[in-house]
Amino acid sequence: MLRALAPGLLICSLLVSASGAVNEYPRCNCYDEGGFWSIENILECQKVGDFLIAAAYFSIPIELIYFVSCSNFPFKWVLIEFIAFIVLCGMTHLLNGWTYGPHAFQLTFAITILKILTALVSCATAITLLTLFPLLLKVKVREFMLKKKAWDLDREVGIIKKQREAGWHVRMLTQEIRKSLDRHTILYTTLVELSKTLNLQNCAVWMPNENRTEMILTHELKGRNIPNSYSCSIPYSEPDVRNIKESEEVKILTRDSALGSASSGGLGEPGAVAAIRMPMLRVSNFKGGTPELIKACYAILVLILPCGEGRSWTNHELEIIKVVADQVAVAISHAAILEESQHMREKLVEQNRALQKAKENAMMASKARNSFQKVMSNGMRRPMYSILELLSVLQDESLGPEQQLIVDAMVKTSNVLLILINDVMDDWPKKSGRFSLEMRTFRLHSLIKEAGCLAKCLCVDRGLGFSIEVDSSLPDHVMGDERRVFQVILHMVGNLLDSKGGGSLNFQVFSQTGSWGHDDQGWAAWRLGSTNSYVHVHFEVAIIVNDMSAR
Repeated sequence: MLRALAPGLLICSLLVSASGAVNEYPRCNCYDEGGFWSIENILECQKVGDFLIAAAYFSIPIELIYFVSCSNFPFKWVLIEFIAFIVLCGMTHLLNGWTYGPHAFQLTFAITILKILTALVSCATAITLLTLFPLLLKVKVREFMLKKKAWDLDREVGIIKKQREAGWHVRMLTQEIRKSLDRHTILYTTLVELSKTLNLQNCAVWMPNENRTEMILTHELKGRNIPNSYSCSIPYSEPDVRNIKESEEVKILTRDSALGSASSGGLGEPGAVAAIRMPMLRVSNFKGGTPELIKACYAILVLILPCGEGRSWTNHELEIIKVVADQVAVAISHAAILEESQHMREKLVEQNRALQKAKENAMMASKARNSFQKVMSNGMRRPMYSILELLSVLQDESLGPEQQLIVDAMVKTSNVLLILINDVMDDWPKKSGRFSLEMRTFRLHSLIKEAGCLAKCLCVDRGLGFSIEVDSSLPDHVMGDERRVFQVILHMVGNLLDSKGGGSLNFQVFSQTGSWGHDDQGWAAWRLGSTNSYVHVHFEVAIIVNDMSAR
C-alpha cells in the first residue's frame, strides 16, 4: 500500500512546488546566513543528492547487466533500453552536480546533449513498453495457466497418494485376512483391521438365518457378546436391507436407520453409517471329487464413524471398504470350501471306518461259517458214508426181489441225502447260484420202481393208500442226473405227505415225445440214448380224498 501511495505523494509535492513558483510565493530566508536553509547549504544538499542519484543510477545497470548475463530473460532488448536510460540519467545527475558553482560552457553543452539523449531514450523506452504490455499480459495469463496446471497436478498427486495409501491399507488388510482359513477368525480380523485403519466407532456383520427371513447380528467389534447369543435381528423386508442387497456399491445410511442403530453396539449416538453386501458362497456337494459352488446369500458389513468428530465418508474410504468386502467374500468362500472338504473327509473317514468294521465282521462271520461247515461236514458225511457202506454190503447179499428193491431204494435215498448235505456244505453252489449236474445214462424204469417203493413205504407209515400208474411208452434208457431226479420225486411226495388228512397217494408217470430245441424250458428234458430227440416226462403225485385230488 505504501508503494502505491509514494508516487502519488511525490507528484502532489511537485505540483505544489510548481504552483508556488508560478504564484511567486515568498521563498525561504535564503539570505539568513546563520540558518540551516542558507543558499550555500541548499546547493550543497542538491549537489550531494545529485552525486548519490548518479551513484545509484550507475549501480542499477551493473546489476541488470549481471541479471541478463545469468538468466534467459526473453526481453533483453527492453532491459538494454532501460540500462541506457538509467545510465544517461545518471550522467545527467553527475554532470549537474558540477553546475552549482562557476562552470564552463562545455559542461552546460554536455548536460544539454545528455538531456536530449535521455529524452530520446526515455521516449523509445515508453513506446517499447506500450508494445510490451500485451506480451506481459500474455505472460501473466500463462503464469495463471501454469499455476492452475500446477494446482491440478498437485491435486492429482494427492489423489495418487491417497490411492497408494488406500492400496497399502488394502494389502495390509488382505494379508491379515488371509492368515486364517476359519470363517469367524476372518470376520473378526476384518472388523479389527477396518476399525484401526478407518478409526471407526463400531463395525458389525449381519448374516441371514436359515429361512432367509431375518438378518442376524453375528459378529460385532464392540459392545455385546454376539457369538454366544444371536438375539439382535432385523427383518429381511427392511428397506435398507433390500437396498444394500440389490447394489454392489457402498450405501450411506441415514442416522435414523434401524440397521445403523442396531449396529452401534449401544455405545451412544452413531455417526455416519456405511454398509455394503458381501456374497457368501456355500458348497453343496461333491461331484467326482470337485465341490459345486452355489451363491447362497449375502451378508451385510456395517461401519460406523464416531459421532462427535463431524466426519463423513470420503471416496477413498468407500473404495477401501468395497475392495475389502470383495476380499472378505473370497476368503470366506475359500474357508467354506475348506470346511466342507473337511466335513466330507470326516464323513468319508467315518464311512471307511464303518466299512472296515463291516468287512471285519463279514470276515469273522465267514470264518465262523467255514469252521461250522467243516465241523458239520465231518459230523454229517461220515455217518452217511457208513450207511452207504452198510447198504452196499446188503446189496451184495442174496436177497429176494422185494428186499432187493427196498435196499436199492434205501441206497438211492442215502445218495439223495448225501447230495443235499454236499449242496449245503459246499461253497460253489452258493457263489454261482446253480447246482452241478452229473449227466450219465441210467434206467428210468428202475428209478420209477425204487421211487414208488419208497413212496409206498412212506404212505404205509402214514396210514395212507398208494397207487402207481406208469405209461408203457416211457423209454428205459435216458441221459441225465439220476440222483437229482430221485431227489425231485422225493420232494414232491414229501410235500404231499406233510399235509394233514387221509386218502390215497396216486403216483403217475407219462411222457410226451417230439422234437424240441435245446433251450426249451419244459418240466424235465431227457435225451434218448440212441436218437437226437427229446422226451418230456411228467411226474404227477396227488392225494385222492373222496374222488378229489390235491396235486
